[in-house]
Order: sequence, then C-alpha cells, then structure tokens
Amino acid sequence: MELFQQLFMVSPLLLVVLFFVALLAGFIDSLAGGGGLLTVPALLAAGMTPAEALATNKLQACGGSISASLYFIRRKVVNLADQKLNILMTFIGSTTGALLVQHVQSDVLRQILPILVICIGLYFLLMPKLGEDDRQRRLYGLPFALVSGGCVGFYDGFFGPGAGSFYALAFVTLAGYNLAKSTAHAKVLNATSNIGGLLLFIIGGKVVWGTGFVMLVGQFLGARMGSRLVLSKGQKLIRPMIVIVSAVMSAKLLYDSHGQEILHFLGVNV
Repeated sequence: MELFQQLFMVSPLLLVVLFFVALLAGFIDSLAGGGGLLTVPALLAAGMTPAEALATNKLQACGGSISASLYFIRRKVVNLADQKLNILMTFIGSTTGALLVQHVQSDVLRQILPILVICIGLYFLLMPKLGEDDRQRRLYGLPFALVSGGCVGFYDGFFGPGAGSFYALAFVTLAGYNLAKSTAHAKVLNATSNIGGLLLFIIGGKVVWGTGFVMLVGQFLGARMGSRLVLSKGQKLIRPMIVIVSAVMSAKLLYDSHGQEILHFLGVNV
C-alpha cells in the first residue's frame, strides 16, 4: 500500500474515480474542449499541489487529444502534410507560453478569460449558420499558422482552459472550415500544444506519472467515443456542446476569480 501511494499519490478508490473523470473529460473535450474543467479540480481534490495537478493534467490530456487526432487522421478528415506549419507554430507557441508562465503572473489573463469564453459561446449561439458548410478562406500559410497555432498554442501553454474551442473558432472563422472539420483539425493542434506544455512540466519534475498514465487511458477511450460522434452527428451536437461548455467554463472562471465578491453580493456568508 505504501508503494502504491508513492507511485500514484492517491488511494486505489480515488484512482478509479480519476479514471472515470478522465473518461468523461476526454469525451467532452473531443467535442467542444473544456475537459480540464473536470480533471484539474479532481486532481486538486485528490490532494495534489497546484503544480502537480497542472503537470499531471497535461500528461493525461495528451491521451485524449492524441486519441482524437489519430482517429481523424485515419479517417482522412485531417491531412498532416497540410498542417506542418500550423503544428510547428503551435509547438513553438505552447513551449514559449509554458516557459513564460513560470516567471510571469497570469492574473490579468485570468480576469479577462471569462469574457473571451462567453464571447465564443455567444458567437456560436447567435450565428446558427456558422460552420454549417465550408466557406471562403480568409488567411493562408504563415499568417494563419501564427494566429491559429502560435497565438492559441501560446495561450494553451501559458494558461490552457478552453484552448480547444479557440482552435476550432480559428479554423471556422479564418480557414472557412465547417464545424466538424474545424473540430477535427483543432484536436491535432491541441495535441501538439499539450505535448509542448508537457515537456516543460517534465523538465520541472512535477508530473505524477502513475496517476497521469491511468487517467491518460481514460482520456484516450473517452476521446475515441466523442470523436466518432463528431463525424456522425457533426454540427447538431458540437454547436450546443460548445455553447454549454463555454457557459459552464465562464461561470467557473468567474467564480475562481471573484467568488468571494459574488457570494458577498448575493448576501451569502462563507
């Protein structure tokens, strides 16, 4: 039992719970992003330090994003040869963000992020035709790679929540892809930024490998189930999921940043 605790840093029962949390997170993440809303709090509740929780979360998140990416690549929805520049810029952006976050306070980003996520949810809610069909492309080559890969990758390495939705939004609005195709391409870049961020956490020695690998398996299986629905249900399922996840994510981020003020305003004493 002592050896188990050293390897996983949680009890056997908690490990089973974390596996199923990762399974659900992988399913949700493959459709709309935001799986970290489930896994990071679960890891913190299991007794990990914030640094250990974030590092282990990156490891397990790789399982979901890689699983979904492989599924879309094998189904020929994504052509890796066409995404080389996007992948490179995403990797550079994510590693740069992960390096910078260790030396810079992320409080400002934490304050404005709920507003950005709310805007994404409203954008998809109020524009029902968005992503229904492929449209004319607005950005090509390096400019697109810098925005969709470099900028969003930097955000994912620096902070993270909702990165999958930001990637998908870039492909819908700038590349002109339909929503299902955008979600598929978003997972490839999400996998890239997860790997880039993970490398920095490995160097920092904060990853709890045993628990991370168990959750990685859960993420892998959940993402595979969700990926199939992306291609079979497409926009009918992805759009409401993005709106719901955006609303929940915004509420959580607002509470994390201003929880005490909100409760005080409502007259709740804690």
